[in-house]
Amino acid sequence: MRLLRHTAPVENGITEGVIWKQLLFFFFPILLGTFFQQLYNTADAIIVGKFVGKEALAAVGGTTGTLINLFVNLFVGVSSGTTVTIAQHFGGHNYDDVRRTVHTSILMAVVGGLCMTVLGLLVSRPLLTAMGTPADIMDHALTYLRVYFFGIVAAFLYNIGSGILRAVGDTQRPLYFLMAACLTNIFLDLILVVVFRLGVLGVALATLSSQILAAGLVIFTLMHSNQVYRLFPEELKFTPHVLRSVLKVGIPAGLQSNMYTISNMIIQSAINTFGTNTIAAWTAFGKIDGFFWMILSAYGISVTTFVGQNFGAQKYDRIRQSVRICLGLTLGTAVFCSFFLYFFCEPIFKIFTDDLLVMTEGMQMLRFLVPFYATYICIEVLSGAIRGVGDSLVPMIMTGCGVCLLRIVWVFAALPLRHEMTTVMFSYPLTWSITSLLFVIYYLRGGWLRRRIAKCGYEPESPTPKESAPVSSD
Repeated sequence: MRLLRHTAPVENGITEGVIWKQLLFFFFPILLGTFFQQLYNTADAIIVGKFVGKEALAAVGGTTGTLINLFVNLFVGVSSGTTVTIAQHFGGHNYDDVRRTVHTSILMAVVGGLCMTVLGLLVSRPLLTAMGTPADIMDHALTYLRVYFFGIVAAFLYNIGSGILRAVGDTQRPLYFLMAACLTNIFLDLILVVVFRLGVLGVALATLSSQILAAGLVIFTLMHSNQVYRLFPEELKFTPHVLRSVLKVGIPAGLQSNMYTISNMIIQSAINTFGTNTIAAWTAFGKIDGFFWMILSAYGISVTTFVGQNFGAQKYDRIRQSVRICLGLTLGTAVFCSFFLYFFCEPIFKIFTDDLLVMTEGMQMLRFLVPFYATYICIEVLSGAIRGVGDSLVPMIMTGCGVCLLRIVWVFAALPLRHEMTTVMFSYPLTWSITSLLFVIYYLRGGWLRRRIAKCGYEPESPTPKESAPVSSD
């Protein structure tokens, strides 16, 4: 059976074929997967909002959601290093390095997850207190956080495992695993909250169970594969040069994600000063808004893997063409989502709560922000493409300064002068627009690709991008 690790991988069309068709073929399973990811997070909010109350709704979103992202985003970002590294080796047919990256990354998920569990349990209460969590939701929030952290190893294993599968072009099985986890979560939510009336504890236990199921399915798949990415438990070890490659991409990506989270913690602390109604409204808005961000995330994951494999195959014109096509697809999606959410937000908000004050405030938030969605698309697509060739440090710096630092400066400077929610919310389109401009300038200059070509010892672009014939996209 060990000979299976050296067998040829399944064929996929990422490095060949019609670009827009291959992008969409890769995109839709990721989109459906992130939809189910968002759905089972949203189900928690819907069920506690309807059957427990607005205090519980505020507890499972708002502050706790921000803190969970602080821990999870770091390792999810690191897992993107696994995806990029495997995609490049897979596209370049370096199958031994694919195998080494699989085993190094799975062990990294276990060790890193255990460390995050311990840290999360220790700092939950101090962080909730530091963020000004209201007393009427503190106990609920603390319960939810503590149970969630017990399942963080499973969450990390799923993210690493699904990243491995997507890196080699398999987007369908991660989707099936998320569907199973989502349905399990919703079923257990209803049983534990509605039938057994466990409240926030029931929601947390349902989430924990679904995370364990998803992790179990992806690990089972890797262990029983007959392809080069098969997992052999006895070979789990850290390969130093592989670990360096993964962390070189993953740590800046994780820090970039956490820069968003830290700035959102500042935002959440500011929102907490407006009271429980506003916190609940912001939680419900965040769940609705999250469906748009899951679409953008799917585009970002698609272009990262697409660019990674084509970079490994040294198909540079195909990289540039795929970025242009992905930008067009993302812009069209952003315009459609903005229109739909703006005009149909009222029936959507009724899913989460019957409280009129919470609904009214939430709709005001949504109608203020959704027209600006299109200002963000260059950040997602261009940073994903640049990261796909292994350059994640510069995107981290631009995001950290253009989005996160500027957003914090705005809140501290402007909110004392005008203590209104519109002041807080304006920080989003302001920082999106500035950072998108930075990414466009950096991408068009082209140094990100030339440096990585030279670093990897690949053949340089010939002829230069300005002179090269375009790659067919139709």
